[in-house]
Amino acid sequence: MLSEELLGEGRICVVGNICRDVKTAPFRAGPGLTQDGETPVDSITETVGGGGANSAFASAALGAKVAFVGKVGTDALGERLEAALRRYGVEAYLRRDPKHPTGNSLALTYASGQRHFLSCQPNNASLAFEDLDLRALNGLSHLFRADIWFSEAMLYVGNERLFRTARDLGMATSIDLNWDPQWGIAQPEEVRKRKAAVRAVLGLVDLAHGNVRELIEFADAVDLDQALKRLEGWGVKAVVVHMGSAGAGFYSSGNLTIAPAVPTSSQVQATGTGDVLSVCMMLLHSVPDARAKLELANRIVSEFIAGHRNLIPSLL
Repeated sequence: MLSEELLGEGRICVVGNICRDVKTAPFRAGPGLTQDGETPVDSITETVGGGGANSAFASAALGAKVAFVGKVGTDALGERLEAALRRYGVEAYLRRDPKHPTGNSLALTYASGQRHFLSCQPNNASLAFEDLDLRALNGLSHLFRADIWFSEAMLYVGNERLFRTARDLGMATSIDLNWDPQWGIAQPEEVRKRKAAVRAVLGLVDLAHGNVRELIEFADAVDLDQALKRLEGWGVKAVVVHMGSAGAGFYSSGNLTIAPAVPTSSQVQATGTGDVLSVCMMLLHSVPDARAKLELANRIVSEFIAGHRNLIPSLL
């Protein structure tokens, strides 16, 4: 097993979404959710949200040097989120935009393990390359571009400019190929256009991250094996595969290494597990032993799920 102290040697800049998340404890879904009435749950918590912000918090909690680059409104919620970043050791480089208020997301968590998000995020949707304070990259070794689908300005122009800037600085790069909210909603031609925009920057990416369903959908593949080969063909150096209860995988040079999940006796955290897995793999990027990296990451994810690690804080 690798020493956890290696995580504290990481130096990462995260560019992505930040908002307020309101999360329910797992509950049994039913037809009543679409009708007038009320559904009691065991708890409702308010945390910092956004894949980017969650990743920054988790990185800092694991001891790494972290900068977060994003956008908030000129409102009280934006001030609370910025204060939370700084309170937990994240260097905040936030554009304050009076025209786009800070967003919110409601995370419904079902007993089946599935989730449904209701979101309104004008600050994140309006993020553009010109909003980014690139001084945040100085002295750091890894750039993580999270939440790639939310801003069209970044999707079609900004992501490429950001990755090229990071490459010019000698940084490793990561991208989160998470679920595009437009999949299954937008017209097929629009979906193809959006996927093409991301595929076009993959030659600038060292690590791509995503779960099995996301990777297959993004690659228009029939299975994970085909998806991984297509990602490699588009230029990605390696892929971190989130496999849920089956564990996690690392694909590179045609080989997929899989490490099983670490069992946990309780589930306190139902969201953010993928962010934690990816963070661990990025902070361990320079370690050549893929299986050892996966085993350490899976242990940390298990401890996070059980509530033994506070990696994503509540919003005070």
